[in-house]
Amino acid sequence: MESGKIRWGFIGTGWIANKFASALKTVDNSELFAVGSRNIESARKFAEEFNAVKSYGSYKEVAMDKDVDVIYIATPHNLHYENTIMCLDHGKNVLCEKPFGVNGNEVRGMIAKAQEKNLFLMEALWSRYLPNIIKAKEIIDSGEIGKVKFISASFAIKSTQTLEQRHFNKDLIGGSLMDIGIYNVFLALLILGKPKEIKAAAGMSVTDVDNSISAIFKYEGDTLAVLNSSLIIDTPTVAEIHGEKGKILLEHMWFCPGNIKVIYNDGVEVKLPFEFKSNGYNFEAEEVVKCLLQGKKQSDLMNWEASLDLIDTLDAIRKQCGIVYPRHDSD
Repeated sequence: MESGKIRWGFIGTGWIANKFASALKTVDNSELFAVGSRNIESARKFAEEFNAVKSYGSYKEVAMDKDVDVIYIATPHNLHYENTIMCLDHGKNVLCEKPFGVNGNEVRGMIAKAQEKNLFLMEALWSRYLPNIIKAKEIIDSGEIGKVKFISASFAIKSTQTLEQRHFNKDLIGGSLMDIGIYNVFLALLILGKPKEIKAAAGMSVTDVDNSISAIFKYEGDTLAVLNSSLIIDTPTVAEIHGEKGKILLEHMWFCPGNIKVIYNDGVEVKLPFEFKSNGYNFEAEEVVKCLLQGKKQSDLMNWEASLDLIDTLDAIRKQCGIVYPRHDSD
């Protein structure tokens, strides 16, 4: 970290890497230094577009670059574990896209490696770092809407991908739960914590991954969270958090940068707008930079325990629904 500037390495050059690289331009004390792809031409094109200093034709070369401080892993889900372990083994701090790993065993292995190497490791579940999500959590924690009794969250898109592409490909960890349903699960855990009981059902595709999935989380007393995701229909992507004194509405595309509305039981409505200087991915980058400059090994917002709670809950849902990824899951 030269003069307080964090030099970023990227592994992967797809859609999400483009989004993150665009946002990184607005982040203080940051430089996109190196990018790696399994296709050198893709790496060179990406480096040219985002002014990276170096481009490599392999992921390992980025991990071996002595000038890289932290690596953003933007590869497909099935590669997250092996890519993270490789980067940590080469002494690199890591920001890894969600889902952190495919299952709890992988995530525990990643965390153990970070502890062994005394390195920073964080899950890039971007919603956790957005001001609107942080503010909603603050309102709830303050008791302003009373005890939360019910959460509903939906995320459904009609995918245009083929059965061989990521959304429906078992080898690429396809299915709605691991790709988009993870956001619904994250929200329930953020607000209510781990449930006492989970009931889940899935509609399976011909490729044996979940086209659609519904889960109900039961908590103490009569508190519930109802979560739905799908890759075969379009619905409003909204979330509602209902408390005893009022409710919070996270508007369409709730997991993205946006506004929130608080509606109290007496009918008073308060809309809270937020300004965003980029596409929203800058907030997780800013969290990484802050943690690295402060010498932290994990984020206070999305610490390792939170990532473990998330993956363990996803594992429990998958087990109920019979969703198995043979190349990753053990008996």
